[in-house]
Amino acid sequence: MVTADPSTPLLSVTGLIKHFPGAKALDGVDFDVRTGEVHCLLGQNGAGKSTLIKVLAGAHQLDSGQVRWNGEDVTIASPSVALEIGIATMYQELDVVDGLSVAENIFLGHELARGGVLRRGEAHDRTRKLLARLGHPEIRPGQEVGQLSAAGRQIVSMARALSRNARVIVMDEPSAVLDPEEVDNLFKVVESVTAEGVAVIYISHRLEEIRRIGDRITVLKDGKTVASGLQVSETSTPELIELMTGRVIAADFGGARTGEIGEVRLEVEDLELAGVFEHVSFTVRAGEIVGLAGLVGAGRSEIVESVYGARTSTGGTVRVNGKALRRGSVERAVAHGIGLAPEERKSQGLLLDEPVYRNITLSTFARFARGGFLKERAERAAAREQIESLQLAPGDPDRRIRTLSGGNQQKAMLARWLVHGCEVLILDEPTRGVDVGARAEIYALIRTLAAQGAAVLMVSSEIEEVLGLADRVLVIADGRVVHEGPADQIDEHGVLDLIMEGTSV
Repeated sequence: MVTADPSTPLLSVTGLIKHFPGAKALDGVDFDVRTGEVHCLLGQNGAGKSTLIKVLAGAHQLDSGQVRWNGEDVTIASPSVALEIGIATMYQELDVVDGLSVAENIFLGHELARGGVLRRGEAHDRTRKLLARLGHPEIRPGQEVGQLSAAGRQIVSMARALSRNARVIVMDEPSAVLDPEEVDNLFKVVESVTAEGVAVIYISHRLEEIRRIGDRITVLKDGKTVASGLQVSETSTPELIELMTGRVIAADFGGARTGEIGEVRLEVEDLELAGVFEHVSFTVRAGEIVGLAGLVGAGRSEIVESVYGARTSTGGTVRVNGKALRRGSVERAVAHGIGLAPEERKSQGLLLDEPVYRNITLSTFARFARGGFLKERAERAAAREQIESLQLAPGDPDRRIRTLSGGNQQKAMLARWLVHGCEVLILDEPTRGVDVGARAEIYALIRTLAAQGAAVLMVSSEIEEVLGLADRVLVIADGRVVHEGPADQIDEHGVLDLIMEGTSV
């Protein structure tokens, strides 16, 4: 990779401070970025990473501190100023616009026009060159963005950044929805742009990615820089974890089993969703954790959503405690004791502008209602009990849930089903976007729920997580179950072989 003279960083920030009502999000952040490097930004949820990148993107304004670009002081007063300077941000939730073409997305906000007339031909030509530069000439300029995969949409977002001649690209959790092959392609693109002198600020909770792609590391904790400019090759994973959390954490996936496996709680027989998956059968017993492993797009999420009734299956039967559920009815699934913590908790599971306590009691309103009115005191008391038990932070039940970190939002999702008392708990990507410290807490909580008799069905893109947490594992490839067996009798390489081959053993 290209390394510039370290005496003059391309971008440097010193003493950044940013207050929000009741909280100091940044409390003295310092780091610098060099031309052509991948600078990894690490920290637990709530450490200040999101606030920092929004400051660099011009979405938030500093209370104090200094930002320098090529050695000159700059004020990033707005997103347009950030782009003019040369800083482009790719957020975790990509801002490409469905309904518009690839070319229209790439030049959105700086359309190519002459005399008020759009120059579509030139836009398409420049789009082809940008996509070829990124190694993806197969994406067509006129293709509607909504038809692209998550990986394709990321390429369009990066092409948009390059179309503005960005010299620093901020990438926030870019691999969160990608399968291993797509991650490999993403890294090739990153290596390509950094070889041309573009710097990348790379944010990820996956420390193995940092090892593969990063040059230097800055670690944030509680809004402060606790380490900056660490060389990836010289810093061990335990060191990074201790810097982020302030303690040593072992990846024990919640410890050993403490409960017994009991009777069948959930039974899925010949479930199918036309064109997505077929002939899926399995059981989950009380106290058991069953994991679904497979690539993004293999049908894992669609399977659990069909079990929950969020999708209407086209065949097969789902039974809870021996009772068949009506297809496509979330209401009946919840009434029979099924709870779901969805993959996209912000858009599918949480009411972001409602308080924490209301999100926790959302599926249990009937318990707190009398004569058509909610008993708010009882509702708050039930939520507060879970907030204290799960150590949600901050512990204010009236705080809007959008202000909580990813790990605490996920705890609130689990608290919802603890209040409800569900017998079958479905977890779709339970640790996505969750920092290493909160992961350990969530693993322990899942183990505790199983020990208390819940039947747990989980989906995870991280094979190590599935094998480490589950009692049994089902491998899904192309909408079919290609393997089922004890998690301790198959390793990560075996799962990957099954995924790639798509044949059963």
